[in-house]
Amino acid sequence: MTASTANSYSARQRVAVAGASGRMGRMLIEAILNSQDCELAAALDMAESPAIGTDPCAFLGRPSGLQIESDLRSALSKADCLIDFTRPEGTLEHLAVAAELGVKVVIGTTGFSDEQKAQLAAFAQKTAIVFSPNMSVGVNVTFKLLEMAAKALQNSGYDIEIVEAHHKHKVDAPSGTALKMGEVIAEAQGTNLADRAVYERYGHTGERVENSIGFATVRGGDIVGDHTVLFAGTGDRIEIAHKSSSRAGYAAGSLRAVGYLADKKAGQYDMYDVLNLR
Repeated sequence: MTASTANSYSARQRVAVAGASGRMGRMLIEAILNSQDCELAAALDMAESPAIGTDPCAFLGRPSGLQIESDLRSALSKADCLIDFTRPEGTLEHLAVAAELGVKVVIGTTGFSDEQKAQLAAFAQKTAIVFSPNMSVGVNVTFKLLEMAAKALQNSGYDIEIVEAHHKHKVDAPSGTALKMGEVIAEAQGTNLADRAVYERYGHTGERVENSIGFATVRGGDIVGDHTVLFAGTGDRIEIAHKSSSRAGYAAGSLRAVGYLADKKAGQYDMYDVLNLR
């Protein structure tokens, strides 16, 4: 090994993946194996998972010499950064140990309560975190487009509706991405989403509430993630949409977030920071 090769290898980020045997976990592992900037350091799953003790890369036919494990502290001790797309309770448990060990964390988990988000912010005082309801580069560019449209269309009589569709296994609704879209729009117009959101319509609802932001949810099949924001005016309408055909975009964005955190010690960031969209 040459000196230049050794230096390049040492600069690579050692990454641990939570939920390694799940759909997103496997996509992350594949992306890491194909990355020149990251290496797979550990793979985590729940103790009761049948995948414990198996090679996390076996599904690719590329043995890694690693084993999927449930010992969080052991796994994180081998990593510079953890990528976590699990559940809020599990993510916070992982984050507590990561903060103690100084391991950085990229969080794509959705469904956090306000109280849980406050806990996440507290951990960010001890280690560096990128937290985003959607890690896709394309989705975050869409957020920026929505911000621009919301500002331009404010007080112009356009009604706003957000429609999202996901696979039948998704457990939270509306999706974190749909909620973030609503937050982006509301903030761009100097308001709070909580004061404008309408999440349910059933029966005799009456006319649409002026300046409300409506949400509609679809669950079925293997839909990865579709989001459409409708600005409906009198005489025209504008649709800004993003559709995911695979989870590869989430994985690619996650690795960009890992790279962004490489020189960070503590603090909470999001994909706007990673992509310089402020």
